Amino acid sequence: MNEKTFGKLHYIFLIFFTICICEKNNNCSKMYIGIFGRGIVFYMGVNTKIIALTGKGGVGKTSLSACIVRVLTDIYPDSKILAIDADPAVGLSVALGVKPKLTLDEIRKKVAEDVTGKLRDTQDILAEAKFQLYETMVEKEGFAFLAIGRPEAAGCYCAINTYLRKVIEILVDDFDYVVIDGEAGIEQINRRVLEKVTHLVCVSDQSRKGLQIIETIRNVADELVMYDKIGLIVNRAPLPEKITEKEIGSVPVVAVIRPDDVMTENDIEGKSVFELPADSLILEGARTALKNMGVIDEY
Repeated sequence: MNEKTFGKLHYIFLIFFTICICEKNNNCSKMYIGIFGRGIVFYMGVNTKIIALTGKGGVGKTSLSACIVRVLTDIYPDSKILAIDADPAVGLSVALGVKPKLTLDEIRKKVAEDVTGKLRDTQDILAEAKFQLYETMVEKEGFAFLAIGRPEAAGCYCAINTYLRKVIEILVDDFDYVVIDGEAGIEQINRRVLEKVTHLVCVSDQSRKGLQIIETIRNVADELVMYDKIGLIVNRAPLPEKITEKEIGSVPVVAVIRPDDVMTENDIEGKSVFELPADSLILEGARTALKNMGVIDEY
């Protein structure tokens, strides 16, 4: 491990330690405001492309996230690609055919237990957290994978969302492409989890409700997210001929995908997107969207 990487990991575990102490003292809001304000420096690599997918639930956002990972691994097999399942519904692992040993939330809870007295020495806590983080990052099919997980206890997601944001900021420059399957709705945008991305991909079906939610996401993102490009994928569109304008609302359409029976069958059988035929409608749509947003040059 080089010195730069070690320094970043040490910083991550200090964040872990601080989150756990604040949780122990019921002081999460002060921790969030006082420590994780705008003073933290981004470590984003100059050429790193961060592709975050957002939209309402049930429109195929996770399937498209997985397909984007597949397209990138197909076209750029030598690139370093990180897939992050930031949706507590935890569906991206199945779509990608990976099985994480631990999630970020499980690591956070483990460190929280250590802070309460199981491990007395801070260095022991940091060493354990570092080990667990490496265990969490699964490598398969030309990409690495991290999952946020779902907190078991009811209540605020702010601690794990705050930590996820720091992980994205700090680890991102070790990869050429980062694909984030965001939580449905605008919660993670409101909490600035997706604070800096290069490509914000909104996913909707053809319903008026879905497209209205995209407009809301765009308005909130304009205030809280630093993005370079934004685009809309209209997925499972039964009447694509009705989509005649280049824009729906204020978000440019980058791909329209008809209902894909092959993808549906793939989902029913629990297969990963790496088992889809290359000419499937959803993969073709993912390639089109990436090309129109300038992520890829050709396919």
